[in-house]
Amino acid sequence: MKEIQAAVLWPGKRDLALEQLAIEAPREGEVLVRVVATGICHTDMVLRDAGITPRPVVLGHEGAGVVEEVGPGVSGFAAGDRVAISFAACGSCRHCEQDVPGYCEQFFPLNFFGARLDGSCGLEKDGEKVHSHVFGQSSFASHCLCPAASLVKVEEDFPLELAGPFGCGFQTGAGAVLNSLKVPAGASIAVLGAGAVGLAAVAAARHIAGAATVIAVDIHQERLEVAAAVGASHSLVGTADDLQEQVMAASPGGVDYVIDTTGKTAFAERWVPLLAARGTLALVASYPPEDAFSFNTVSLMTSGKKIVGVMEGDSDIVNFIPSLMAHFQAGRFPVDKLVRFYDLAEINQAIEDSERGATIKAIVRMPD
Repeated sequence: MKEIQAAVLWPGKRDLALEQLAIEAPREGEVLVRVVATGICHTDMVLRDAGITPRPVVLGHEGAGVVEEVGPGVSGFAAGDRVAISFAACGSCRHCEQDVPGYCEQFFPLNFFGARLDGSCGLEKDGEKVHSHVFGQSSFASHCLCPAASLVKVEEDFPLELAGPFGCGFQTGAGAVLNSLKVPAGASIAVLGAGAVGLAAVAAARHIAGAATVIAVDIHQERLEVAAAVGASHSLVGTADDLQEQVMAASPGGVDYVIDTTGKTAFAERWVPLLAARGTLALVASYPPEDAFSFNTVSLMTSGKKIVGVMEGDSDIVNFIPSLMAHFQAGRFPVDKLVRFYDLAEINQAIEDSERGATIKAIVRMPD
C-alpha cells in the first residue's frame, strides 16, 4: 500500500476533508497515476447530493497526470507517460465494440458506484474502506487507480494541468456538436447554459464545425461575455420575455440544433417549438429522474424534429480526445478561457465557486 493525499467525502458531510489514505498497487488491467490536476464537474456534485455513491468516497473524474506503475496485463502504457483520464467502460459489450463506450452496458456500476465491479475498492483509511474508482479514477487525490482503457496519452507540448476536463466536460460539449449532431458548416445552433460543457459546445460549433449562427443562452451576463469570446455569434438571457422573438431574429425559421446543458427540463422543453423543421434537440445534462417532456406529437412528427440523449459526447476517447487537444493547440478550441486554477487545499472553495457560477471550469492542482 502507498500513502497518498485525497479529498474525502465522509457520511453526513458536504465539504470534503483532506486525508492521508492508503492506495493499493494496480490490479490486472489497471494503472496507478500520479495526479497533476483534476477538473471539477457538476456531476461530482450530483454524486455528492444524490446518494448514488456510497460514502466515504473520493470523488473526481477529470484527472490528468503521470503514470507511476502499470498492473499485470497492461500494454501501451509505461511509467512516465503523461495521460488524461476519461470515464470507465467494460470494453466488450456491443456499444463498446461499436466505439460508443458512453452507452456501455456496465456504465452506471463502473462509474457511479464507487468500487470495482467485484465490489472491491482501492483506498482505505486506518483499515476502513474508502470508496474509489468513481468514473474509473476518483481523481480528487494525489494518486488514483484507473483502468488502462480509460487513459489517453498527452503529448509533451500539451499543458498537462489543462488536460483533465478533455476527458469529460470538454469532450461532452464538443462531442455533442461534432459526434452526436454532426453539425455542418453554415448551420444554426443554440446552446442552453454557458458552463464548461455549453461553452465547449459553443467553441466547437463555431471554430471546428463552422456553424454560421451560434446562440449562447444563460442567465448570467458575465458568462455570456465569455461565450462571445469563445465563438458565440449571439448571446441571449434565458429569462428574457421576448426570447422567442430574439431567437427568430437571429435564425429566421428556427434553429437547426439545440443543445441543453442546463438540466432544466421545463426550459429545454420550451425550445422544441424554436427548432427549425427537421431540427434536433440534444439533452446532455443531469436531469431529475422524475422529469418528463410534454410536447405536441403531431407537430413533432410533421416537422421531422428529433429529441436525442447524448452521453459523454458519443466519444471514442482514444481518437476524439487527441483530436480536441490538437484543435486547442491550433487555436480552434479556446477552452483555456474558461479555466481557473485552485490548490488542493482550496478544493471546497473551488466547488463552491463552481456551484454559484463564479468559476466556469475549476481545475485543482495537486501538490508537487
